[in-house]
Amino acid sequence: MSPSPSLRGADDGRTPRSSLTAAEVEELSNLPTGMSTPRTATFDASLEQQVLDTEARIEQYGGNDVRDPLPKSATSSTNAKKGHAADSVNPNLITWDGPEDPTNPQNFGYGRKWAITLMCVSMSLCVAFGSSAPTPSITRIVAEFDVSTEVSYLMLTLYLLGFVFGPPLWGPGSEMFGRRLILTSSMSAFTLFHLGQALAPNMQTFLVTRFFCGFFGVAPFTVCSGVIADIWPALGRGPATSLFSASTFLGPVLGPLVGGFIADSSASWRWSIWVMMIFAGVASTIIIVFLPETYTPILLLWKAQRLRKENPEKTKDLYAEHETRDFSIRGILHQTVFRPFHMLVLEPILMLVTVYISLVYGVLYALFEAIPVVFETKHGFTISQTGLIFIGVGIGTSLASVVNHLLTRHYATLVVKWRGFPPPEQRLYGSMIAGPCLVIGAFWLGWTGEYSSIHWAVPAISTIFIGFGIGAIFIGFLSYLVDTYLMYAASAFAANTIVRSLVAAAFPLFTVQMFEKLGINWASTLLGLVALVLCPMPFLFYKYGPRIRASSKFAPCMDLKIAAEWEREERLRRKESQV
Repeated sequence: MSPSPSLRGADDGRTPRSSLTAAEVEELSNLPTGMSTPRTATFDASLEQQVLDTEARIEQYGGNDVRDPLPKSATSSTNAKKGHAADSVNPNLITWDGPEDPTNPQNFGYGRKWAITLMCVSMSLCVAFGSSAPTPSITRIVAEFDVSTEVSYLMLTLYLLGFVFGPPLWGPGSEMFGRRLILTSSMSAFTLFHLGQALAPNMQTFLVTRFFCGFFGVAPFTVCSGVIADIWPALGRGPATSLFSASTFLGPVLGPLVGGFIADSSASWRWSIWVMMIFAGVASTIIIVFLPETYTPILLLWKAQRLRKENPEKTKDLYAEHETRDFSIRGILHQTVFRPFHMLVLEPILMLVTVYISLVYGVLYALFEAIPVVFETKHGFTISQTGLIFIGVGIGTSLASVVNHLLTRHYATLVVKWRGFPPPEQRLYGSMIAGPCLVIGAFWLGWTGEYSSIHWAVPAISTIFIGFGIGAIFIGFLSYLVDTYLMYAASAFAANTIVRSLVAAAFPLFTVQMFEKLGINWASTLLGLVALVLCPMPFLFYKYGPRIRASSKFAPCMDLKIAAEWEREERLRRKESQV
């Protein structure tokens, strides 16, 4: 599962040029030699103002700006007139007590930051684990509830449908009430709804409670990326984000592994649910006790309320930025429902990336049904042995996180060189490698898994390529969306999350039938051909992405404006040298 940020969220690789900390400066100074050095430029007043305005909007709203974009022709002065520029500093506006304020989450100690990060990892791992853990017990569930095998596939489909309906509630909720309240309440509900599954007297109860587990469980995917961004500066956020991304993929992999051993034992299939509930209960207890609030607007709101309470006369005019936000039903619906689909229809980049990621996401969940067909039917594996095959997928997705981190280490210098707004296409290197790996993995699995005469280890190795392809494509393209849409990234993520969850929910309904009717070889070939058709997408985006972004309504394209300014200065220098 990939994380679905409400966005102040993903590792956006940017930071306002005026807010580099001493640690980040030291990090830049220790970069390996041979990397690009920052380029300086004296921008004209209009572009300088646009850079400052964009930085201010990102700092204020993260990726969820409440205001719609102005036309591309609008100038910085027009922005100011219409309220799109940063407001002038108001002495009554509550802010931090200086850059070293210990209550600012960015100033938390290194150990505390990692403790919070690991809490986020545990939550996402738990929810992702719950999506697939019962799948090895399908045969037992079918027998006990006397339903068809097709109906049993709904337990995965409905869980994923919960991922469709949850984000529009949890994202705005974390911005209205804070990260902590949303995470603790949703994880508590997620834990309790396991009771309905474990004690279900019939299939209807089991499926309804599965849906609500997905509905509440998706909150960490939606909110935790924001928590990570709240506490880590942009230049130091890479390792934490990579670890969080890896956990969202490792969860679905661990599910069949653990669930397989339960299904193969004498224990009831309901123990797979009890194990999930125990996992969820431990994770929920930890965050209830130890997770602090990290969302800056909420913390400043509490500060303003405390000061007004302590001295009502002197501080009656103090206010927090959060108190000026539009949290009306109309405003929330516009940001969470209308704008995401408006962007999906009008933004070619978002539409194409969503199609690619949705199909890749579907392949991940198709594997939960396809791998048992390959290894139980052709190689005589037990359910628990089949679960061990998913270790290959886990190895691949973990490698994807490591490779992505290594391929984006140069971002530190790009952040400074591009005044905080590097070209988004620099995020696509991992996806360029991943696309061919996914194609290779699909063909490899199909044409070696079809024949029982081929040793089982040969198709098992293919799952590493599949896992790497899925993981690296996700990380690369989701980071690309963040850097492309900046303050509108939350809306882009919302559209992407809804569509890909719908596609993934559909895949388990026909995967087994497809592999049985077409055969393992031709069914995998079909998936491989789809991946092959989509394989050039990261290369095409790398080449043509800037041109497409230039006509986008929602993409600020600050890198294109900065590059144009560099070209203008270069032309002026050449003219001066000729004179």
